[in-house]
Amino acid sequence: MTDDVTGRRSLAEELLRTRFGTDGPELVIGGVKARTLVAAFGSPLFVYDAAIMRDSYRRLARAVDGFCEIHYSIKANPNPAVARLFVHEGAGIEIASVGELQLAQQAGCPPSRILFAGPGKGAEELDTAIAAGIGEIHLESFEELEACARRAAARRCRVDVAIRINPGASVQGGAMRMGGKPAAFGFDEEELSTIVERVLQQEYLTLSGIHLFAGTQILDARVLLAQWAHAISLAGHVTAMTGCPLKTIDFGGGLGVPYHAGEVPLDLGVLRAGLPELRGHVARFPLLATTRLLVEPGRFLTAEGGVYLATVRAQKLSRGTRFIITDGGMHHHLAASGNLGQVVKRDYPLLAATRLGSKNCTPAVVAGPLCTPLDMIGRQTPFPDMVAGDLVAVLQSGAYGLSASPVGFLSHPSPAEVMVDDGHMQLIRPRMDPPTMSAHPG
Repeated sequence: MTDDVTGRRSLAEELLRTRFGTDGPELVIGGVKARTLVAAFGSPLFVYDAAIMRDSYRRLARAVDGFCEIHYSIKANPNPAVARLFVHEGAGIEIASVGELQLAQQAGCPPSRILFAGPGKGAEELDTAIAAGIGEIHLESFEELEACARRAAARRCRVDVAIRINPGASVQGGAMRMGGKPAAFGFDEEELSTIVERVLQQEYLTLSGIHLFAGTQILDARVLLAQWAHAISLAGHVTAMTGCPLKTIDFGGGLGVPYHAGEVPLDLGVLRAGLPELRGHVARFPLLATTRLLVEPGRFLTAEGGVYLATVRAQKLSRGTRFIITDGGMHHHLAASGNLGQVVKRDYPLLAATRLGSKNCTPAVVAGPLCTPLDMIGRQTPFPDMVAGDLVAVLQSGAYGLSASPVGFLSHPSPAEVMVDDGHMQLIRPRMDPPTMSAHPG
């Protein structure tokens, strides 16, 4: 067994030790055994442990207490029950579409606590957001600025807008860089003066904030601190240009979680230790004295609380390679298959959920039911011998799972989503069969 394989196994075992439970050889999620969940709601199945998600929120809230507010980036997991959990904890919500606005409203988020980002907002979307009275719209192009100004003027109401900035390369970091290069997101930092002037010319727009999002899946707290410091500097520069205070500085999200061998969790202690210096940086700009500082994590809050359960249908050997075939795969969990933008495909932490503690584990390919070689959710994860009816668990599955996957591919049913909370099971999205196709003549 290679060190890499051992490392992946260690991550899965560490998550099992710290986040979940066992009942003999069986995985227990939120006080409920994996087989009980599958028997009640079918397979495959997404299961979310409410206690783990609350803990992720509360640990971050303690780390940034007194410095910035948390807005949940609902794109990470748009189920209203998940969003409602964070709203109840005190979070606002960051959206990127009118559909997400509706989900945020279903979750009970007050309009004033909703922020709207995204590079391609349409006129109707802007009109809906303005009519809903949301807290802030983040502008990302001159055309979007003009469209927002027209919709605000048509309603004769002032609209708070923030400028999303595509920052320079010096503050980049994370697995997927969102700035420092040509990008669809925001205005290049070099044209900040121009866009500020254009916003100030609009009768019905109020320049209320700036938004900087430089990267995602960041595991180094020092990278986050550097990005946040840069955002503060840019905000101070804006106030110097306008002579007016800003209501908000949105630091974006990007807080990561470990998925693969060699990755370590984001150190919230390092993050908290760096905040006094950032407070001092804010204090150097008098017009930022009343500015609200925001951070908008998604993955960090939801990933660890989610488990994707799939049932083994067969085990086979092909030219010396062992394959474990399950009823779940990339159509439900594209990220775990390595096909959601990953250049190097590496396994998520996986468990043989009904054979925990088994000896003589050897590397196996865990494949789904789809007719494509891309449908693999494990490539060389150590597994014991498996038989039809056993369960496989994909951990770290609470973010960018079902909603980020090609659910309609090959017309398999989409899985149910279930929230578990101290032994209580709640169906929060039913299993759905694929839509039937109507025949059209001609």
